[in-house]
Amino acid sequence: MIQGLPKIAIIDPNTLAVLGLKQLLQTVMPIMQIDTFGTMAELEANHPEAYVHYFVAMNIVIENRAFFQKNCRKTIVLTLSLDSSRQLPDFHSICINVPEHELVHSLLVLEQHAHKGGKNFPTLPPILQQRVLSDREIEVMALIVQGYINKEIADRLNISLATVVTHRKNIMGKLGLKSVSALTIYAVTHGYVDINLI
Repeated sequence: MIQGLPKIAIIDPNTLAVLGLKQLLQTVMPIMQIDTFGTMAELEANHPEAYVHYFVAMNIVIENRAFFQKNCRKTIVLTLSLDSSRQLPDFHSICINVPEHELVHSLLVLEQHAHKGGKNFPTLPPILQQRVLSDREIEVMALIVQGYINKEIADRLNISLATVVTHRKNIMGKLGLKSVSALTIYAVTHGYVDINLI
């Protein structure tokens, strides 16, 4: 693993949920090292104090309440319900039983709340600081992540539909992204689009 990066732990016995969340977190916070654990015992055997955040299944938090209560400011409870009465008080919670775009939105809101303007993050590597998109590509990207379809983007920017499709292909190619969710994460975390517009 890369040395020196801030570390996040995901503690959840559900392997598929862990793998999906890890992928999303790596996209939202590419400058973090993300480790996964199926049990609390695995976390405890790997220097739990070294982690800046814990994303934890609710049952594990309940079973190990004393540990997570001590670390409540850096604990995010993974729940299956949006109902606030079924979530643990004193903890940040994220419902993982929602469509991908909603989960991405929740992660971005959490990231912006805790780390607005990159607060408490290490400096981005120079390659990630470079501006790779043209002004027009940034305009097209902003409209894509706000949910506009190609025809609406063409009308708003007074360009042809073919030009929108070309810009869209170039944006995804330059950034190495494959989905609108990944593009949304990029646009929000780089300050091109306000999370409230999505």
